[in-house]
Amino acid sequence: MRLVRYRHDGAIHTGALDGDEVIGLGDIPVIELLDPAARPSPRAVAAAPRLPVAQVELCNPLPRPRMLLAVGLNYADHAAESGQPVPEFPIVFNKQVSCVTGPFDPIHFPRAGRMLDYEGELAFVVGRRCRHVPEGRGLDCIGGYTVINDVSVRDWQFRSPTWTLGKSFDTHGPLGPAVVTADELGDPHGLRLRTWVNGELRQDSSTDQLIFGCGRLVELLSTVCTLEPGDVVATGTPAGIGMTMDPSGLLRVGDVVRVEIERIGAIENPVIAEPDATAVW
Repeated sequence: MRLVRYRHDGAIHTGALDGDEVIGLGDIPVIELLDPAARPSPRAVAAAPRLPVAQVELCNPLPRPRMLLAVGLNYADHAAESGQPVPEFPIVFNKQVSCVTGPFDPIHFPRAGRMLDYEGELAFVVGRRCRHVPEGRGLDCIGGYTVINDVSVRDWQFRSPTWTLGKSFDTHGPLGPAVVTADELGDPHGLRLRTWVNGELRQDSSTDQLIFGCGRLVELLSTVCTLEPGDVVATGTPAGIGMTMDPSGLLRVGDVVRVEIERIGAIENPVIAEPDATAVW
């Protein structure tokens, strides 16, 4: 299934994408539907109401996940363009979950930052509670896959070796448009991943170029901490980030960033100045 959350007539519901229609699945959280046993029967799905996608607003399918982890330098070409050696062990950092936003929502150019950048990535969503998972069983613990833009404020990112602050500004985790269940997608490696800025192709790679694949990441992460359903892991970005371009390809207000992954979908987000209304005290 291609699970989504959508807004229609002022209310948010859970649904499944089917071509250019969305099938209404009521209010069951997407996280619960990662478990095949919790999904409606084929007969119930066939009888469910349908709406044209054009008549609804697709929302973030995973609002405020419990945990959002990300992996740095997980493509050899990205490590090379960044002037870094290929890691012998994954570089894992966290993005604060308050950064997560919808697949077509604006990205804020922060008033406190100067170097705004994009990173198109495959993200996987944990489907079952797990700990100490061997690599060969890692994919069995993944419930689905989605698209994420690991938006980064580079001047903040490199102020600290943990990278967390520069990766966690509000709106800097657009995600979606759907979570494609693992049983529908199959092997997540070998999917074409592309990122455009204002229609210019910036990143064009394949997830088979991941240094540490999804199963290996589940193994390593679950060795350290218990993974829970709905936890999200962004697997890393390929070459083509704005910071390394000459001249610079860093984002500016007015830009539009599109990230697309084969068989999963695309997110597209305009860059706007951070609104004054975000200041709260």
